[in-house]
Amino acid sequence: MLAGPRVKLSIPQPSLIVLIGPSGAGKSTFAGRHFRPTEVLSSDVFRAWVSDDVNDQSSTADAFETLQLVAARRLARGRLTVVDATNVQPRFRAPFLALARAHHLPAVAVVFDVPEELCQERNRRRPDRQVEPAVLSRQRAQLEQTLPTLEREGFRRTHLLVPEMLDHLEVERAPLPCDRRSEAGPFDIIGDVHGCLAELEALLSRLGYARFEGTAGWRHPGGRRVIFLGDVVDRGPAVPGVLRTAMAMVRSGDALCLPGNHEVKLRRALGGASLRVSHGLQQSLEQLAHETPEFRRAVARFLDELVPHYVLDGGALVVAHAGMKEALQGRDSPVVRAFALYGETTGETDEYGLAIRHNWASEYRGRAAVVYGHTPAPEPEWIHETVCIDTGCVFGGRLTALRWPERELTSVAAQRIYCEPSRPLATPVPEPDGRG
Repeated sequence: MLAGPRVKLSIPQPSLIVLIGPSGAGKSTFAGRHFRPTEVLSSDVFRAWVSDDVNDQSSTADAFETLQLVAARRLARGRLTVVDATNVQPRFRAPFLALARAHHLPAVAVVFDVPEELCQERNRRRPDRQVEPAVLSRQRAQLEQTLPTLEREGFRRTHLLVPEMLDHLEVERAPLPCDRRSEAGPFDIIGDVHGCLAELEALLSRLGYARFEGTAGWRHPGGRRVIFLGDVVDRGPAVPGVLRTAMAMVRSGDALCLPGNHEVKLRRALGGASLRVSHGLQQSLEQLAHETPEFRRAVARFLDELVPHYVLDGGALVVAHAGMKEALQGRDSPVVRAFALYGETTGETDEYGLAIRHNWASEYRGRAAVVYGHTPAPEPEWIHETVCIDTGCVFGGRLTALRWPERELTSVAAQRIYCEPSRPLATPVPEPDGRG
């Protein structure tokens, strides 16, 4: 018999995978075929572990409590984890979704949409642990009721499998977007540009880059790449020019670009959101108004695709606009994305009426070097393997780059003050909402 076409199932690595389906749907067969034994946490196995009897339903609560404890420990270590249980009711899935959120990893639902007749037939053929036919019928009915609610529950992805697919599946493990450990550089990491094109071009020249074949892009003859730390837009005089440079270099593979809080706000404005136009957004919108609609659409697409933080060089380097605590590195959740863009605030204000940011760097003890911007300072300073390289170019300071892995700092002076800071650069310069 000819094999059917292969069906690829993309699974984020790491993630929490929740198998959903009635008894006899093929969940355990699927798990055993595509995942390592240590990755699969089976409710039947845990029931046996706590009671010595896989069919002892009185041990179910203890079994799930133990299963959840092991799942939590695995997710804390960033290990892919598969929960093999029926999970056909939201109340049984909720604790696992909470675990995924707590450990800042995506939760994936894999649903086995297998007809009840086939499940009943498989159940009858089992030499052990047969399920009562009425119980199986109830599980199938519960699955039908729960399918429409899965997306609202918080699963990042939902894969619906039917019997015809199960023998032709190929599970593909896809690293999270932030995971670029395989890329070692060398890199030149550039702090907040804020529309200062002349200074950016001067810095690129000083770093040894040259214009690439008459385009807006620049290339290093030694194969080095730029990492833009975000906030390339707003406040400065040449936002479209800086965007053209960053976009061309990312497109050619000569750069990576992270989003800053200013990119997020600009993207929302380009999408038609009603926003308070402040903190430099006005300059970006006025300058982009003179560009073509095609360019504005290209900018919006570019901003949409930016990843909030990267883990690079085998895990030795982490880059994010506002920094990244050790517990959040290499993970992906709303909390991780918010920290990468804005950092943390204490809830207090200073004498200028501006929000005070929590000094996470002073508490950092991670092994990875974290390079970030967002909070302008007169000079970069290494604090516990972290360094902020936003030296306030748009405020009349300098535009700074950190060379990696050399850890050398290179900078150029601003040609003039383009924007007056809310307070002196000797202390951080947050905005009134505490978001840079």
